[in-house]
Amino acid sequence: MRLKTSNNPFDLTEPKSFGRYYVKRPVSSDWFDGGFNQTEGKQKTAARLNSSLIQRRDFNVWLLVLALGFLLLAARIFYLQFYEGQNLRAVAEGNRIRILDIESSRGLIFDRDHQLLVKNIPSFSLVVIPVDLPQDQAKRQATISALAKKFGQSEAELTQKIFSQPAYSYQPVIVKENLGFEEAVLAKIESNLHPGVALQIDNTRQYLAATTTQSLSHLLGYLGKINEPEWPEYLESGYALNDKVGKAGLEAVYENILKGKKGKEQVEVNAKGETKEILAYQEPQAGLNLLLSIDSDLQKQAEQSLEKILRAYGKKRGAVVALDPRSGEILALVSLPAFDNNAFALGISQADFGNLINDSDKPLFSRAISGEYPPGSTFKLIVGAAALEAGVISANTGFQSVGGIRVDRWFFPDWKAGGHGWTNINKALAESVNTFFYIVGGGYNDFEGLGVARITDYAKKFGLSKNLGIDLPSEAAGFLPSQAWKEEVKKEPWYIGDTYNLSIGQGDVLVTPLQIAFWTSVFANGGILYQPHLVKSVLNYNDEVTTELAPKILNQDFVSPDNIENVKKGLRQAVLSGSARALGNLPINVGAKTGTAQWSSNNANHAWITTLAPYQNPELVVTVLVEEGGEGSAVALPVAFDILNWWAQNRYHN
Repeated sequence: MRLKTSNNPFDLTEPKSFGRYYVKRPVSSDWFDGGFNQTEGKQKTAARLNSSLIQRRDFNVWLLVLALGFLLLAARIFYLQFYEGQNLRAVAEGNRIRILDIESSRGLIFDRDHQLLVKNIPSFSLVVIPVDLPQDQAKRQATISALAKKFGQSEAELTQKIFSQPAYSYQPVIVKENLGFEEAVLAKIESNLHPGVALQIDNTRQYLAATTTQSLSHLLGYLGKINEPEWPEYLESGYALNDKVGKAGLEAVYENILKGKKGKEQVEVNAKGETKEILAYQEPQAGLNLLLSIDSDLQKQAEQSLEKILRAYGKKRGAVVALDPRSGEILALVSLPAFDNNAFALGISQADFGNLINDSDKPLFSRAISGEYPPGSTFKLIVGAAALEAGVISANTGFQSVGGIRVDRWFFPDWKAGGHGWTNINKALAESVNTFFYIVGGGYNDFEGLGVARITDYAKKFGLSKNLGIDLPSEAAGFLPSQAWKEEVKKEPWYIGDTYNLSIGQGDVLVTPLQIAFWTSVFANGGILYQPHLVKSVLNYNDEVTTELAPKILNQDFVSPDNIENVKKGLRQAVLSGSARALGNLPINVGAKTGTAQWSSNNANHAWITTLAPYQNPELVVTVLVEEGGEGSAVALPVAFDILNWWAQNRYHN
């Protein structure tokens, strides 16, 4: 069958037969050259080609960008995996595994007879672990608000306390310590309600004798928090920010011995910071114990004796030093007024601390080792020994005391009107004759005395103007004047009167009660100056001695035995017929030197006495100071009498 076709040979809308298939093509003049717009067709074709090229170029650019992106991503993954992988792994593990400190038990402190003076008792603290607090700001603030309300703190204070450490820290921040039973129960409840809140069991120091013998506080000391300026030093040594360290007394001096060594615990925790499993454990090491030279019963007696005389005379300040002259061991060290160091152990309030700091009687101040005073006539022991040793006098040298000496228009008096008559070294010490020491110290008429340089040189041999090295902080050195010092500081020349005043322990010379006790011990033991010490030995947890602290000699053989004995005789004569006669009623023989030191602040005198007992073979030296107490023979002597009498009845064995 033949298909019908159009008469127009160019009508391509009609189907054309190609066998079984038909093709219908659209009319397009671009296909023909003649009679149609050939140029326009070429332009359209070129435009299509250009558009295709642009699209291909854009595609290549995006492909390159995509390739670079993948390359950078691969590089970052490589960096994180191979360079930062260990750190990131540690951070990730830190969310699950933590290494916690286990507190060690602090060492105990005993007196010389193994009476317990300081121990540890369990206590509870409310703590917050910053990293475990809710990440949501509202929930975190709700936790802080709840704790502040229930434990009596302001929200601002609590927020500042918690975030004094970084937010990612898992070191506990103490919110409140030393909780009572009810507070501890409440803290446990809150720890279950709020992530990051925990009840922590701690150890607190308890000073057992604080209620009966507060003067032990000055030598035992107390613990306190590490202050911010101290953080770098302590953190380098393995301490944590919440740790307590020795702040005063033996607690501070022997911190490294008492503190022990912390243990470690590797634990797995959940999202709330609660321990789910202990993975590893390193046991803590308890601190070592201290065995002191202190006789706590003698300490108590010394404190009571001093307190009694202070009340009787309306005074508040004084000190007692008792020691064994054969070794330098301190047996009692009293300073009044004192304080209760348990107040510091339990966390003293700012108000109570302010009261202690602002108290005019300075209860935190240890007068026994830090107080500096003119020694009065107790200094005559040194001047007498120096004059004998330098050959200025002999045991038989004497001078007439007529009530004082006059130099030009100045008069230097004896304390006794009319004088003491003929006086040698023994009588001069026994009756505290000023004239004798004016002459041997500064000279008079044709007699050449020691002079200021030789007096101070010998005084230094007895341990003056420097620390003796007791194992306590804040020991004072005292002061010895000199011509050069006076000219430089006071802008005045040195006068003969300055030497006279120095010779009787007046003027600008300053000493501590500890120094007087130790120069007295030189005459008690035959010429040895020992270093004072409070710790006899260091013990382990089983009370076995790990370190024995042997006596240390600071100086010896600087005064001959004969001259030591001549001065010592003067101390005995003071008890038999001199200014310390009241001590003759003791059950043992003793030697003594009283002293009355003028005090320029308000013309009140400090009362002194220093003693050794028993006289024949001394085992005890007792030195007493009553600040602004008046005459040493009237005020300080009764304190020494009580102490020596107790010691003779309770400690001395014939």
